[in-house]
Amino acid sequence: MQSIGQPATVLIVDDVPENLTVLGETLRPSYRVLAANTSRRALQLAVADPAPDIILLDLMMPEMDGYEVKRALAADPRTRDIPVIFVTAMDSADDERLGLYLGAVDYITKPVHPGVVLARVRTQLELKRARDRLRDQNTWLEAEIARRMGEYELLQSVSIHALARLAEVRDPETGNHILRTREYVRTLAAHLSGHPRFEAFLDPATIDAVVKSAPLHDIGKVGIPDHILLKPGRLSPDEWTVMKTHAALGADAIAQAERDAEGPAECLTFAKQIARHHHEHWDGSGYPDGLAGDDIPIPARLMAIADVFDALISRRVYKAPMPFVEARAIMVRGRATQFDPDVLDGFLECFDQFCRIAERYRDEELGDVVPGGAPLDR
Repeated sequence: MQSIGQPATVLIVDDVPENLTVLGETLRPSYRVLAANTSRRALQLAVADPAPDIILLDLMMPEMDGYEVKRALAADPRTRDIPVIFVTAMDSADDERLGLYLGAVDYITKPVHPGVVLARVRTQLELKRARDRLRDQNTWLEAEIARRMGEYELLQSVSIHALARLAEVRDPETGNHILRTREYVRTLAAHLSGHPRFEAFLDPATIDAVVKSAPLHDIGKVGIPDHILLKPGRLSPDEWTVMKTHAALGADAIAQAERDAEGPAECLTFAKQIARHHHEHWDGSGYPDGLAGDDIPIPARLMAIADVFDALISRRVYKAPMPFVEARAIMVRGRATQFDPDVLDGFLECFDQFCRIAERYRDEELGDVVPGGAPLDR
């Protein structure tokens, strides 16, 4: 390939020595010239150093004709972008059409005229340099876009986790809850992506967006007074009414952020669904909207499983942690009442993975202790 300040390299291929001499004498004053008198030698020089910037290829060659050489060049990633000009005494329209169809950039008939050869070579080299510049620019642009997208996704992830941690500042005993629930949701979504009811929704991009939004499920708790949020033991009916407002508070806050963003963000849409509806019940007895069945968004149904399981196995100011198997037994009792039955079944099939996630992101307080009598939905 041509280096800056260096002449371009031209490979001429012809089995007739006199033709090589004529082309060589024509091109050598302006270019570095390589010559091959067989097809095999031409293919060797095409991948040698320096690689040719352009190839002038005779069609009437023994063993492999010019068409076969062009096919071989096109099949090799190292040589497929080298422009090829066919040089031949075959001057029928069909011959020219076939050569151009195979990817030749031009077609020169013999006997060659030096001025024509130089003009055609110069034109094709200029076009190649333009293509190379464009390819380099596109490569740089793709790398720059990938870099900026990476920065954007990192900023988005950090922002989401910062907001989620803000909620944990108000409720410090939740510890690694957002990490565990995020991984529970990832595991459950991936498992259900092959289920007939969910496969159309749970494609890889959607799963990624749902997982990113999962940490914001309890962001609304920043709006709950400490005397309720941190109260040990059961809440009074009035206190429970206030506690339940965290779902709507979180969804409203995310909706406002969505409006402020001046453009849609898929993860915020899912975060809003999760925050508002992860306490809805399959039978319609949940809050805040009393949604039932398939009216509950799928991301919220996934989070309902993740949130309840983690609440059961974790210590809270109002309850002790519960052994994994006891938590599973309680959740089974919620099949088709609190939980979408197919989502609950998916949880049971992934139960061992849930346990491993719980151990990996274990809190100091997480352990097998006799559970207290706290509500599941707090």
